[in-house]
Amino acid sequence: MRIVQKYGGTSVGSVARIHAVADRIIALRQAGQEVAVVVSAMGDSTDRLVELAREVCAQPDARELDALLATGEMVSTALLAMALCNAGCRARSWNALQMPLETTGPAGRARIARVGCDGLKRDLAEDVVPVVAGFQGRAENGDLTTIGRGGSDTTAVALAVALDADECQILTDVDGVYTTDPRMVPEARRLPTVSFEEMLELAGQGSRVLHLRSVEFAARHGMRLRVLSSFEPGPGTLICEENPNVEAPVVCGIAFNRDEAAISLTQVPDEAGVAHALLAPVAAASIEVDMIVIAAPRGGRVDLTFTVHRDDYARALELARNAAAKYAGAAVTVDDRVAKLAIVGSGMRSHAGVAAKLFATLADEGIQVRLVSTSEIKVSVLVAEKDLERGVRALHAAFGLDRAQP
Repeated sequence: MRIVQKYGGTSVGSVARIHAVADRIIALRQAGQEVAVVVSAMGDSTDRLVELAREVCAQPDARELDALLATGEMVSTALLAMALCNAGCRARSWNALQMPLETTGPAGRARIARVGCDGLKRDLAEDVVPVVAGFQGRAENGDLTTIGRGGSDTTAVALAVALDADECQILTDVDGVYTTDPRMVPEARRLPTVSFEEMLELAGQGSRVLHLRSVEFAARHGMRLRVLSSFEPGPGTLICEENPNVEAPVVCGIAFNRDEAAISLTQVPDEAGVAHALLAPVAAASIEVDMIVIAAPRGGRVDLTFTVHRDDYARALELARNAAAKYAGAAVTVDDRVAKLAIVGSGMRSHAGVAAKLFATLADEGIQVRLVSTSEIKVSVLVAEKDLERGVRALHAAFGLDRAQP
């Protein structure tokens, strides 16, 4: 069996943790598994590098910032390879330039185009553990790039696909995917399995266990994912194709995201092409828009509200104001103290009244719903950030997620 394992920053956050990871890899190999490894930068070293760059200049050059940030993963790969070799296990570190792992797109937000893995395959054939730097790639011009949020997870899945692995394991500081964050709801349960479709919605709505891009990549290629703890043994949570022989729960989990900001453009003309004109500059800046709601027109005017990640808020607001300035009477209002919560479950397809139950539960708690977005297996709402935790706890109890499913 061939496995690709990814270890997050907390898993390799110290020399002691790196030795523990090496021991775990060696135990897998002794059990007859072929293993390739992807690692993140140690602990919070990426944050420290960003802070260092901003001490040098307030707006670091994007190319040079990527070159700086990529060094974090290079440190952890070399150290883990050293630890493995010291323990008698042959290993070799690889960075994106050496492989190469080719990317397209802008600095800081690059996307994987091709994984060159001939060298990694030779390592596996020669009983050498390849240790690969996550989060980074090589642009067409040879520059180092970074893949953006969740980059190491995405690197691991892409590598697993390229190596035709049997499973991609994401090892982190939690032991699986839970019905919601157990730090907020102690009654939350670990889910033994989650479908790709459900995990896509959970990740897209704010669950931080896996990044959306990595789940999209895995679902597209049918690569089984398993979330495991790097600190404690256990079966974790398997993310795979939905089992057609098992009835899906109506709601499998509740995801949330505090890092939301809402921008409303009011009193814009109710005309074809206006929404495109307002949102196109945001898209051109590679800013991801999440929820979009257009209110019912009044007197030939309409209001459009959209949400973005709070990191992108200032830039998106500037672009929205510039776009709205073209329309007489239009105005821009903002709220960066909002949060999104969502209920997710494949069983929603065959059960009525799920949204009604969500609205009734939040109403009982006195929580105002500001925006709503739905899909076949998801209902997400935007609420005031101060109401988020109360809403999550109430919905977790209302949908019986604290009880094991039959």
